[in-house]
Amino acid sequence: ETISASDMSTNIGGKGLNQSIALARAGAQVYHAGQIGADGEFLRDYLSENGVNTENIKLSTVPTGHALIQLDDNGQNCIIIYGGANTCISEEHIDEVLDGFSEGDAILLQNEINNGRYIITKAHEKGMITVLNPSPLTGLDIPFECVDYFLLNEHEAAGIFGVESIDEIISEMQKAYPNAKFVLTLGEEGAIYVDKRGVVRIDAVKTEVKDTTAAGDTFTGFFLTSLFNGDNPEKAMQLAARAAAITVSRSGAAETIPHISEV
Repeated sequence: ETISASDMSTNIGGKGLNQSIALARAGAQVYHAGQIGADGEFLRDYLSENGVNTENIKLSTVPTGHALIQLDDNGQNCIIIYGGANTCISEEHIDEVLDGFSEGDAILLQNEINNGRYIITKAHEKGMITVLNPSPLTGLDIPFECVDYFLLNEHEAAGIFGVESIDEIISEMQKAYPNAKFVLTLGEEGAIYVDKRGVVRIDAVKTEVKDTTAAGDTFTGFFLTSLFNGDNPEKAMQLAARAAAITVSRSGAAETIPHISEV
């Protein structure tokens, strides 16, 4: 179907980049690994300017990955991904990156790059804390038994566990991976944290929604930073929800993510 758009813009984004920016703006020490094409130097510069270590970003002969984002009048989005350089990451590159980290360090992975199974397996073997945001679900090939934290929305959870209702999803998550920890984001319905000790629910922060792009990435960065700084899951989710509420009140991607002082 061909339809008309009222506007078009080019913005800095990508799930991995957005989450690294969110982590850094929340106060975490962040190392970003991946690949860009010659057309993506401005992305590496943006990460550096925001306090992210970019030594593990390599230059590829393949064009940089792109996300084509369609926004409707209500601020909801539909996204088409072109993988580009993100899908050309070698095992040698992964080994080089992981050599710089050790037991107790955390690794956050999305599904916009190739070799996810190799990355998670090797990180798990090193005793790293493994965190997975399984987005997009297309072609997902991850050993879930090696994942310590799952951060996913209700659509991703339904796709993975094959059930629709929130209560069924929670039950299936606990049965399938009883030692893992889950954060289930529900948009305007808030978020849920699940582990073997129980379930914690929080409400969303009400705000005027302009663009939901990067909301989940913002939540991820602020939640993990707060949690790994020693806060309990409820406090970490509440901080993340406030940060995400700021993000959705603005139009754009990475540039909409707030700093901790603003939150």
